[in-house]
Amino acid sequence: MTQKVSDTIEQKITVPAVKRHFLPADLKITSWEAIRNYYSELETRVLSDSKDLRKWLLDRSELDSAVQEDLAWRYINMSLDTSNTVYSDAFNYFVSEIEPHIAPLSNALNKKFLESPFIGELKDPRLDIMVRGIRQQVEIFRETNIPLFASLQQKEQLFASITGAMTVNVDGQELTLQQASNFLKSTDRTKRKEVFEKIQQRRLTDREALDNLFDELIALRHQIALNAGFENFRDYMFAALGRFDYTPQDCFEFHNSIATEVVPLASKIYEKRRAALGLDALRPWDLEVDTTGKPAPVPSVNGDDLMDKAIRCFNSIDPFLGECMGLLKQVHRVDLDSRKGKAPGGFNYPLHETGVPFIFMNSSNSVRDMVTIVHEGGHAVHSILTKDLDYTDFRNTPSEVAELASMAMELISMEHWEAFFKDKDELKRARRQHIEKLIESLPWIAAIDKFQHWIYTNPTHTATQRRDQWAKINREFSGGVTNWTGYEDAFENSWQKQLHLFQVPFYYIEYGMAQLGAIALWRNYKSDPVHTLASYINALKLGYTTTIGTIYKTAGIRFDFSPEWIRELSAFTSAELNKLD
Repeated sequence: MTQKVSDTIEQKITVPAVKRHFLPADLKITSWEAIRNYYSELETRVLSDSKDLRKWLLDRSELDSAVQEDLAWRYINMSLDTSNTVYSDAFNYFVSEIEPHIAPLSNALNKKFLESPFIGELKDPRLDIMVRGIRQQVEIFRETNIPLFASLQQKEQLFASITGAMTVNVDGQELTLQQASNFLKSTDRTKRKEVFEKIQQRRLTDREALDNLFDELIALRHQIALNAGFENFRDYMFAALGRFDYTPQDCFEFHNSIATEVVPLASKIYEKRRAALGLDALRPWDLEVDTTGKPAPVPSVNGDDLMDKAIRCFNSIDPFLGECMGLLKQVHRVDLDSRKGKAPGGFNYPLHETGVPFIFMNSSNSVRDMVTIVHEGGHAVHSILTKDLDYTDFRNTPSEVAELASMAMELISMEHWEAFFKDKDELKRARRQHIEKLIESLPWIAAIDKFQHWIYTNPTHTATQRRDQWAKINREFSGGVTNWTGYEDAFENSWQKQLHLFQVPFYYIEYGMAQLGAIALWRNYKSDPVHTLASYINALKLGYTTTIGTIYKTAGIRFDFSPEWIRELSAFTSAELNKLD
């Protein structure tokens, strides 16, 4: 009998039950005063030996987990309903009245830990990564930045408020932009153009508001960097994100490799699309429609149906994966449907205290929704696999690893998408669409990252200069096949739809790095699914207890973005796409 990964999981996951040892079981974080004494106790506690230090670390992790989960729920609730001032006020209260008190004490606790003579006596090699990260945090901490971070977090959430209110009227119905985008898959080209123009005009209506917001964010971020002794916010963020395994120069190599190896491949896809549609020129409203002339594949009818099918899909890969997704549904840790007032985008939010994360997304019953749920499901599996690691720092995995978990799940699950499609033709078209979008996404990722490097190394630029620079970079990575004549404003403004630029700066190239790793895992899975899945699980279980390179090696792949490696993976991906013709 073929062994399943679930056979190697020692204990089945269960409904979360919070067990506190340091904090009171009924503690509610209603104010700074509610938790101040616990930080003070950790700061003043006498540590006489390695046993004391171990207990101190566990108690600190318990406090960190409780605080992080409290903030997480405030953020989740606010995202679920951006119009609810109770939720936004609760979030803003935390970042303005609680977090500023936590920051200096967290820095004091970091110093206390680093100064302990008993670290080596713990005899835990996994601590090397944690010590490295904590030392970096201490080096860049500045008390003058605390109020700036509070202001920054509040301003970042304005992006969700502005974009969450964006709707258009189509055929007498008020639709969110996510819902309206489904019309871009219509076989009626006139309808596609109509809806495309409505979406772009709606975005352009708030262009100035978002430009002004972004200017404010850049100014705050640049000041934070200067306060911490950095020349610019880019260099500060490389330190703050703990990018020990690569440099800005490596990012430039990634940009160049994508431009030379992937952009030509994406251009061939666009040209093939133009020919299949019988068009003289491919226009921006022609990029989503199925080239066969058939209606777009529909994987689900609503969020509940999407979740049920995702559980079925994960279960067919391995019962343990299905159990992970089933638990999320059981304990109501999902909200999938798009609606007015809901923040855009999708995420998996780890909840370190209860151990089971929350999946948020905006489903409109498209293939992209199916990809999103398996992507976030990969994150969820990762969260569950790391929930029992000793310390919170071990569970806070770097993005390059977190996105490997999710993007690899997209491709591994693709071999099991029968759970979403009974019709074989729809299944084939959905797979083709996903591989095409995968290829097309890499140039976009490179463009966004290159744009960010320019933004933060030129912090005094104007909105007009920013728009011009984005148009230049976008042209470099878009291949030039799509004709945007008459819609230059929309082309130059397209960066504003990328929420990462507003809310999580510099968190984007990780998608590209992880996508390369995911393709390599997919290639391995197609030849040896059992061993590959086991390697994938073992890599994720490491959390952040070793280097990114070691985690990738444990998964059976390379952390590499050289032209040669990208050329090899591009050839494999292209070959798989050709099989679907």
